Amino acid sequence: MEQRLSLVTLGVFDLARARAFYEALGWTTGAKPDDDVVFFQSGGMIVALWDRVQLAEDSGVEDGGGWGGITFAHNVRSPGEVDAVIAEAEAAGATIARPGAETFWGGYSGVFLDPDGNPWEVAHNPHWTVGPDGSVTLAP
Repeated sequence: MEQRLSLVTLGVFDLARARAFYEALGWTTGAKPDDDVVFFQSGGMIVALWDRVQLAEDSGVEDGGGWGGITFAHNVRSPGEVDAVIAEAEAAGATIARPGAETFWGGYSGVFLDPDGNPWEVAHNPHWTVGPDGSVTLAP
């Protein structure tokens, strides 16, 4: 198996609400308004929104309704960009779980929750490089 991630699907309680939130962040999709799944191209991978009940059934899991143990990350090029993205998410309707601040690992990050409670860390890691296309490279 190649070492890469191709797609992340978020199980959402209200597809229209979730779609509106991500579009308010500036994300674009080619999905039609009545499609039952919404795909967003995200650099070299895809983020999908799908009904949480259908996703659980399709994945063969029982949905306890709680956090699934996954946090997404959006790495940026500077601490100021962390604060700007956190503010943009809040304006789009996110809950701010942790505002931007210095971290124990030497970077700067904050966390917002989308309307379904999915946590997104927005981080500047001075040891990583964010390319022009948004790709992230670990320091050697």
